Amino acid sequence: MAAYVQDSIMLLGDSITQGGYENNGFAAKLAHVYNRKMDVINRGFSGYNTEWALPIFEQCFATQHEQQHLPKVRLLIIWFGANDSCLPTREQHVPLPQYKANLRKMIWMVRSPESPRYSPDTRVILINSPPLNAEQWAARQAGQVPPRPMERDSGVTRTYAEAAVEVGAQEGVAVVDAWSALYDAAGREEKALRKFLTDGLHLNEAGYAIVFDELVKTIKEKHPEYHYDNLQFVFVPFDKICEDIKNYRELTKKRSAFPDA
Repeated sequence: MAAYVQDSIMLLGDSITQGGYENNGFAAKLAHVYNRKMDVINRGFSGYNTEWALPIFEQCFATQHEQQHLPKVRLLIIWFGANDSCLPTREQHVPLPQYKANLRKMIWMVRSPESPRYSPDTRVILINSPPLNAEQWAARQAGQVPPRPMERDSGVTRTYAEAAVEVGAQEGVAVVDAWSALYDAAGREEKALRKFLTDGLHLNEAGYAIVFDELVKTIKEKHPEYHYDNLQFVFVPFDKICEDIKNYRELTKKRSAFPDA
């Protein structure tokens, strides 16, 4: 079992989060820029919605008692909506009011002192669902064996994306507006989203790059103390050892990633 060396960033979401290490995705990019400063824990679950994810989250996020012996989750990045916004004909559909309530519950679970999983050091960031390229997704569904019906709608996806922004504003939580960032990058033309989506829903490398840039910008603006540029290596760079080799054992002791800690 790995020892407690450094704190972490937890990613909680659906397949778009689960695939965050593919296609040079946002999880891979985060792991790179936070290397030796904070670990990136990917808790993405393909096909899940907020309703199904709640009991999973209860198992993934430590209780207050457990937190005493574990790395702190400094950033919790929640990215749901793509499956919640499926049409009611699909099992994954979650009604809009319930979707918003579920997001609030996830936030409450780590921010409320009354919660068993209260974590005062954790900062929450929401990411809303990306825009849907309905034409591209319909072609994907038609190509399945047997063919599958179209169970998503661009307008409904947008409504859920706007709802996540609304929840963030009401709860005082930062939101990465992935829907707007990607739609704007496509010149506000749905068909042009093909440049950023593999199948009309999931992101390719270019799409993940846009979301990563928006996420990093949000961290810098809202939680600068957790931005990678403001953290130091937990273990000193090797050149510091070279400058004082006789004291390498002292120099290689673990230190906080936070310079002022």
